[in-house]
Amino acid sequence: MRFTTKLTPFVWYQRGAEDAVAHYLHVFGPGSGRVLHTQRWGENAPGEAGTVMLQQVELLGLQFTAFNGGPHFKLNEAFSLAVACDNQAEVDHLWAGLQAGGGREKACGWVEDAWGVSWQIIPAVWLDMIRDPDAARVQRVFQAIWAMGKIDIATLQRAYDGA
Repeated sequence: MRFTTKLTPFVWYQRGAEDAVAHYLHVFGPGSGRVLHTQRWGENAPGEAGTVMLQQVELLGLQFTAFNGGPHFKLNEAFSLAVACDNQAEVDHLWAGLQAGGGREKACGWVEDAWGVSWQIIPAVWLDMIRDPDAARVQRVFQAIWAMGKIDIATLQRAYDGA
């Protein structure tokens, strides 16, 4: 399987990359993505022969590689995947789904899944709000989001409107 894009994220999991991929496909729902290729460890390799070494995946149009690399490297918030959500129901669904099975809430719309991948679950409207030429509006929106875990669109809108 060849990469179909020139730039492709390569995510190093200590373990369970295939479980993480299955979880993402479940959380994001039918039609959200697919496994493009699965490669297994061979004989005399760092991983146990026959177990999944990597999966090439497409999720929401982004192709990435999920690699079972062992304890050599650890994921942190320096790398995250941002999802622009259409509405509060989508924010709520993804927030809960990505925390399921051992994930945890972070600040400002960030959630860490059970495998250590950080996700930014952000309403698309927020991206419009922070591009407003009115600096006072933008500042109010940032002040509101900095006080949140999961993003609440109604609260952001009130801050944006100055209410």
